[in-house]
Amino acid sequence: MAIIIRIDVDRPYGRRPLLRHLLSRCGSDLYFPRTEALGYLEELKELLQIIRNCGARAYAFFRRCTLPSDSVMEMMEQGGDEIGLHLENSRSFETFQSERRLLERHIGKKVLSFSKHGSGAARYGYHHYAPYEPERYVQWAKRAQMKVFFGNLEDPALGPRALDGDLSWYPAAFWLEPRWRDAQKFTVDWLLARAQRSDIVLLVHPENTLVDPALLRDFQRIIGQAESKIA
Repeated sequence: MAIIIRIDVDRPYGRRPLLRHLLSRCGSDLYFPRTEALGYLEELKELLQIIRNCGARAYAFFRRCTLPSDSVMEMMEQGGDEIGLHLENSRSFETFQSERRLLERHIGKKVLSFSKHGSGAARYGYHHYAPYEPERYVQWAKRAQMKVFFGNLEDPALGPRALDGDLSWYPAAFWLEPRWRDAQKFTVDWLLARAQRSDIVLLVHPENTLVDPALLRDFQRIIGQAESKIA
């Protein structure tokens, strides 16, 4: 039994300081070149290094505006991590396939796992389709012969859903940021105890984790004490 680390790579240039926040918005809604000298995916690389130092493995899910750089792909390859799709335009199977193929062309191999950007409450970016419809995504994943779908529910006590075939569906996650979970009930101690009995998804956002010392300490504690796995 283990932690399954899920990294949603939402922002190409993070959220601080203001200039990098503006670059992230431009990259998401319009276009801005992937420039590592300006900090492209800087927070993700820092988080991957922390994971590597603990001997852990992770999934990282990329939007069309956060496609992995060569250095990120090299880090993930060396660490045995998994690249997945962070789906934005979920209007139809065709838009799902378009985003998946875009990522596959970029990384040069098949994408077998995905998550959804947003949980239905708001629209995040020009290309984003806000409604959250997990049952539809499961059917699309089966058609595309994918292997893992990570959902966005906020009750980490929910275990994997049983499905026919090779697809695994984890409907919920332990969101590291307390605003997206019942922090009184679902503590880090709860997570560590739960991971001894069953697999559980730990969801983190690099740009939030690295700017908050308390979140970073919690993350380091979790991956330092719990075994991690690729589902």
